[in-house]
Amino acid sequence: MDWYLSALRNYFGFQGRARRKEFWMFTLVNIIFAAVLAVLDNMLHLRIHEQGVLSSLYSLFVLIPSLALQFRRLHDTNRSAWWLLLMFIPLIGALILLAFYCQEGNRGANRFGNDPKIAIN
Repeated sequence: MDWYLSALRNYFGFQGRARRKEFWMFTLVNIIFAAVLAVLDNMLHLRIHEQGVLSSLYSLFVLIPSLALQFRRLHDTNRSAWWLLLMFIPLIGALILLAFYCQEGNRGANRFGNDPKIAIN
């Protein structure tokens, strides 16, 4: 939960680098919260035009931190955030980005900042 909260505290942090652990822990907690809210939407019949109200509000709340974390994760692999444009290519783009997110970050400093593993250890 600490990784999730640290990503939320860094709400507009598009600079720097993010470790794999930070990215995947945020993603895991995000999926769990979204699933719980979807169940609540269904149980409470909170739907507008087939969209769950709580799920939609949560998605809007985490949109910017999610993008910022994706920027920092790509920076950790020494890639520009422009690579996020791959998400507009159906299926192939998502698979390429998934591969990038799974890669280990560059050891030592790169053009986007210092190695976050060294800063923590």
